[in-house]
Amino acid sequence: MKLILAMLVLGLVVEAQAQRYRFSGQAIRGGNDMFRTYRDMRKANWKDSDKYFHARGNYDAARRGPGGSDGREALQGLSRHGNSDSAADREANRWGRNGGDPNHYRPRGLPKHY
Repeated sequence: MKLILAMLVLGLVVEAQAQRYRFSGQAIRGGNDMFRTYRDMRKANWKDSDKYFHARGNYDAARRGPGGSDGREALQGLSRHGNSDSAADREANRWGRNGGDPNHYRPRGLPKHY
């Protein structure tokens, strides 16, 4: 009985450690998604595209899983400049994070490769 209990506890510990490493990887890749989207937004330099890129970055990062989602939030906290974050930006963030299609915010004429 003690052997079975010890194996069960060991299995739970190993799984908990695996989840922690998976979470960290998701956070890193989610941050990369946000950075890539920011870089695309700057490169596109397209009028009224800000909400689209907010939604796309959040959508891509949230697809990574909970680690990607949390990593994205940490990155956003570092990149904010004062109170420039508007309610519309936050709504676009929520839209993408909740799995909404980023194209909902796509401005007319934005090149397809974005």
